[in-house]
Amino acid sequence: LGVMIGLNIQTSFLTPPFGFALFYLRGVASKAVKTIEMYKGVVPFIILQLAGLVIVGFYPPLVNFLPVSTYLSSE
Repeated sequence: LGVMIGLNIQTSFLTPPFGFALFYLRGVASKAVKTIEMYKGVVPFIILQLAGLVIVGFYPPLVNFLPVSTYLSSE
């Protein structure tokens, strides 16, 4: 559940109307880069994050794969 909440929060930082990461990027980007270009540029990342959220939702043990495999190999 915690990983899903984290993914949701991370996705919200990229999506309007409260895209805090996009507001920050708007402040540091050059004036030649338009805001609409930034919004179009984050669409693939939003799709990837939503796909990750769906995968974690349907197969929750995937979240613990790396910690479990690391713990077992360290013994």
